[in-house]
Amino acid sequence: MKQRLVYENQDFIFAENIGHPRVMKQVVLRLQRLMKHLDVDKHITPHSFRHTHTSLLIEAGAGVKEIQERLGHSDINTTMNIYAHMTKNIEEKTFRKFSELTKGLL
Repeated sequence: MKQRLVYENQDFIFAENIGHPRVMKQVVLRLQRLMKHLDVDKHITPHSFRHTHTSLLIEAGAGVKEIQERLGHSDINTTMNIYAHMTKNIEEKTFRKFSELTKGLL
């Protein structure tokens, strides 16, 4: 990224040395080679890391609005439709924690 001739103000996750975005097929092939070399027998794509990242954010308690902005979804419903099952799990955990905290108050 030293030279960034064309894409001066961009922050690509996968980029060539001169700042151009790397072709996704190259990234996929490299990941497949790495997985084979590490003897990992799972189908993992670069997009899998996006879902893992989001899952970790949800588990850490990040808000849906912040996650939507981070993922670049223009509509919060997109985020909710994809990750609603995870937020329901968090809501259940929150409910249980709150119940435990208030158990002795009544």
